[in-house]
Amino acid sequence: MNTWDFALLIVVSLQATAVAYLPAPRTKALIMTLPLPFSMAFMALGHPVDATNVIGLALLLVFMHAVRWMHVRAHVPIIAAISAAALLYGFAGGAIAHIIPRNAVTFWLSAAVILTSAAVILRVQPHREEPHHKSPLPVYIKLPVIAAVITMLILSKNLLHGFMTVFPMVSIITAYEARHSLWTMTRQMPVIMITLGSMIIAMRLIQPHAPALAALACGWVVFGTTLWIFGRCKEKVPSLPDSPVMSELAE
Repeated sequence: MNTWDFALLIVVSLQATAVAYLPAPRTKALIMTLPLPFSMAFMALGHPVDATNVIGLALLLVFMHAVRWMHVRAHVPIIAAISAAALLYGFAGGAIAHIIPRNAVTFWLSAAVILTSAAVILRVQPHREEPHHKSPLPVYIKLPVIAAVITMLILSKNLLHGFMTVFPMVSIITAYEARHSLWTMTRQMPVIMITLGSMIIAMRLIQPHAPALAALACGWVVFGTTLWIFGRCKEKVPSLPDSPVMSELAE
């Protein structure tokens, strides 16, 4: 493990612990959105962003919906559901990473599909009020457990290439801690796809002309701007009524 790996371990552990102890589902979702794991993993890998980073956002969406479907619909215990969904991400990401071209055409086509799909999903899936929950465990027990989980994920980073930057490290912990509000977490996924996707696009444009840290810093500016725009739009646009299709999926 290099210096950035240790930074990734510390940052993700603290971020996931914050999710565990903040009770409101919306707050959990917001903390999960922050691209701190992406930033540390990007620096730890030392690879420029490419199509794998973008396609990983789609797998992140699949991960969270798979957890919700297995736990809510199929009544699978939450830990088993999270484990199965994480393995699905890992196998899919590892397989795609070895066959996906790293060229510009693949990147821009993937970005266009991912951003368009996220916008449609966000429009279709309405907001729901869900119960608050925070971990009853003391932090001195919770934090080491989270750190152990994150360490195992970091050790597998080279197998996933760019998919590792968007591997659901925080989302794994969030899915467990927000197991009573998984609808809210799944609805946050398209927001992550758009904000983090925009960040990745900015970095792609800048990385040929600047060091990795500079590209990452510019990406954060784009991320923050996009997230701020989302916040302004939410204040002006009322929530959509629950559609029959999404109600059926939620049951």
